[in-house]
Amino acid sequence: MTRPRILGVIPARIGSTRLPAKPLQPLLGVPLVLWSWRRARKMRFLDRLVVATDSEEIARVCREAGAEAEMTAADHPSGSDRVWEVARRAGPEYGIVVNLQGDEPLVEEASIRAALEMVERGFDVGSCAAPIGSAEEFRDPSVVKVVRARDGGALYFSRAGIPCRQGPPSPSGPAPVRPLHHVGIYVYRRDALRRWVAFGPSGLEREERLEQLRALENGMRIGVAVVPAAPPGVDTPEDLARLERRLKGAGAGQ
Repeated sequence: MTRPRILGVIPARIGSTRLPAKPLQPLLGVPLVLWSWRRARKMRFLDRLVVATDSEEIARVCREAGAEAEMTAADHPSGSDRVWEVARRAGPEYGIVVNLQGDEPLVEEASIRAALEMVERGFDVGSCAAPIGSAEEFRDPSVVKVVRARDGGALYFSRAGIPCRQGPPSPSGPAPVRPLHHVGIYVYRRDALRRWVAFGPSGLEREERLEQLRALENGMRIGVAVVPAAPPGVDTPEDLARLERRLKGAGAGQ
């Protein structure tokens, strides 16, 4: 069977309440969005890679670096809606669409491949998650948690601490469920992305500010692969400073 062509899209909107103009914020002197693009372009299974933005400045910075950038509407309610605008224009030749978060510049190729495998297993959408390593991480509302069914399908995503353990585990019962930190990447079948966007924002999506709940509320199946670690995301100035210190300590550069 011929492998469907894969379109990678990095949504990069200019508006951000906690970190203004986030895609353009410098990380070791390089705009954050370009870190994500440079990492993604090394993923050879992507047949095409596009930065989707509502900002002429972001588009200019990307194009000057050699990236393909497309302008999208400014009023999209989620990254998936922005990704679909690009995928719709690209046409049905791209049967698989990958949403690569512009604020997770160190995402591993293995994580993308793991999410892709969930789609190949029959899920509408693939994503991944990593074990949570501390109580602080578990309590942090910026860390999205996910619980899975036995087949790897997502049951629910939340900013709250799930699953909520009631008392110590029974020594004779099943092993304790280890909490999982959702890694915000998505691999969609093209038609699944079209349906996801057509549903429009849902009640749970608005409550938790998590777009993936729109898909679950409407009966779509999201397969979640477990990977060793979640990459550091950038949502605040503190996150950016912390990541820069980490990269400097590791001797990273561009």
